[in-house]
Amino acid sequence: MKLLNRELETAIDMALLSAQESGELPRFEIPRIPVSAPKHAEQGDLSYPAMGLAKLARKRPLDIASLIADRLPSLDFASEIQVAPPGFINCFIADDYLKRQVDAIIAEDDSLFQLDIGCGKRAQVEFVSANPSGPITIGHTRGAVVGDAMARLLEAAGYHVQREYYYNNAGSQMIKLGRSLMLRYRQQLGDDVDLPAGYYLGEYLIEVAADLVAEHGDSLRGKGWEFFRDAAESRMFDWIKRSLASVEIEHDRFYNETELFESKKIWDVLDRMRENGHIYAGAYWEGADEDEIADVTAKSYEPATWFRSTTFGDEKDRVMVKSDGAPTYTLPDIAYHCDKLERGFDIAVNVLGADHFSQAQVVKHGIEALGMDPAPIHVIFNQMVRAVRRNEETGELEAVKQSKRAGDFDTLDDLVEMTSADAVRYHMLARSPNSQLDFDVDQVVKQTNENPVYYIQNAYVRCAGIFREAEERGFDDDGADLNLLGDDELRFIRKALELGNVIEQSVVNYEPHKIAFFAHELAAVFHPIYDKVRVLHSEAPPATAKARLRFYRAAAVVFHRLLRLMGMSAPERM
Repeated sequence: MKLLNRELETAIDMALLSAQESGELPRFEIPRIPVSAPKHAEQGDLSYPAMGLAKLARKRPLDIASLIADRLPSLDFASEIQVAPPGFINCFIADDYLKRQVDAIIAEDDSLFQLDIGCGKRAQVEFVSANPSGPITIGHTRGAVVGDAMARLLEAAGYHVQREYYYNNAGSQMIKLGRSLMLRYRQQLGDDVDLPAGYYLGEYLIEVAADLVAEHGDSLRGKGWEFFRDAAESRMFDWIKRSLASVEIEHDRFYNETELFESKKIWDVLDRMRENGHIYAGAYWEGADEDEIADVTAKSYEPATWFRSTTFGDEKDRVMVKSDGAPTYTLPDIAYHCDKLERGFDIAVNVLGADHFSQAQVVKHGIEALGMDPAPIHVIFNQMVRAVRRNEETGELEAVKQSKRAGDFDTLDDLVEMTSADAVRYHMLARSPNSQLDFDVDQVVKQTNENPVYYIQNAYVRCAGIFREAEERGFDDDGADLNLLGDDELRFIRKALELGNVIEQSVVNYEPHKIAFFAHELAAVFHPIYDKVRVLHSEAPPATAKARLRFYRAAAVVFHRLLRLMGMSAPERM
């Protein structure tokens, strides 16, 4: 399927070059000015604003638009080109072209608007990346859904995509996890021991400890916390993978931070940064003021190893290795991203919590300090999310706290159990990641049009229902005359043809939520048409009914494609 906005942009560029060659316009580098849908239907289906060329062409925008319109080549999809003040070129899509797209949509099926932007290129999406110290929380869930949707869209744009999960099982969190499970194991054996403050108190560790006793009895008494850490990690990862699989998310690789230490990658990276003049030793950073120096001197701090990140625009230099010789998390982070780029990914997308913003900038500075280009690294930041319900007495939304496992409603499993996998996928995606999200548990399970999950899926269900009834009656759409389609059906096809552009923009701008927005918009166009345009109705002549059935087959293809791009199911019945 063609991207009509791109087709028109290309035609306009050709017209501009022609005008430059004839001397009607001066020579200048033609900028990319996107073609988009105008706000009002009477202004056409596609619109190009020539106002952006006024300074370069040294002409009035309206004159430029007229010049372009006169030189546009023939476009097989356009019925009319209009020039409108103050300098728009408006294109109207021909009805005949729209009718032809019904069969084109059906032919492409689940490859509808498969683009070639990333053809021959490799992309990596790193997401979730939570240490295996417990179940997947609601916060992790948002990043998981956003990351997987981004990966699906990149695949739709032609990229070969790897989904990666990065974690650290050697830090203080995992030490506490191992010690917590060790104490829970002893409790299961009847020992009178308590967990200190700051240890993991979730009931899930009691379940793991009980299983260890059932399998090994008291034979593990002599094992240290390391054994219990490994046992907990194994169980937690099994749980994490099951939880993610419940919402159709799988990773291709689980990358352990310890790989960077075992391969000595972190020290190699530090040496390279030092050779490039970006590492120095000191008790305080080079830009420290008098108060900072006095504070460090009073505390008798030993020299640490610093990264001169201010060279690249950072507000202050960063410690890479502490005075005791232990690296901070900044050094392995830089080494990990260096490793990503060396693996040959053309694009590396990270999905992180908003609290990682500063660290993400430091990592890019570190890549620059290595003499590498950080441009392939792109970060999607997620704001906070919470599950809420409306208090019947006050009418206010309140956070839900009902987990049987962790003492707080904050796990993906609980969320799926109370709603559904599809509800989790859609609502985690349906707002920009830059916005905080209240996941309304009561709202997302409603079987009404107020619930966008129901609203979108029901569009596909309605199509499936028409096909079932047609099959029962022995009626099919073979040989359908699409010239019999009316304005309502063509209005839907016109909107559906925007899907390719939505995929493109979602990928180019790293905004996977746009596909959810579009799905809801398309459903809003579809449902009124379904109520008016009947197939198996006594008032519909057989030839018209056949054309309409063909139309609904195309509509089903579009909604199925959208639902799968969002990682949602396409149910035949609801």
